[in-house]
Amino acid sequence: MKIMKKEECKCESEKECCGKEMMMHKCHCHHGKGAESSALYGLGVIGSLFYFLNGAVGLGAVLIGIGKAIFWPAFVVFKLLGLMGI
Repeated sequence: MKIMKKEECKCESEKECCGKEMMMHKCHCHHGKGAESSALYGLGVIGSLFYFLNGAVGLGAVLIGIGKAIFWPAFVVFKLLGLMGI
């Protein structure tokens, strides 16, 4: 798949480029969406790695800490939904 910059995209609209037509002419345009949330999630994972691995002793504790660091948003949502009674 060829990755094109927004300036190089020959599509008429963002919907056309990112919709079904994308598969026909094999272009993938970057329209500047989603990068901010990925960076924020990455910083959260790095910070939570420091938090969870701070007192980890042994391989098992390290592996559990890494798993918690990656999946911490799911734990937060689960607790919040539980507190809301949903």
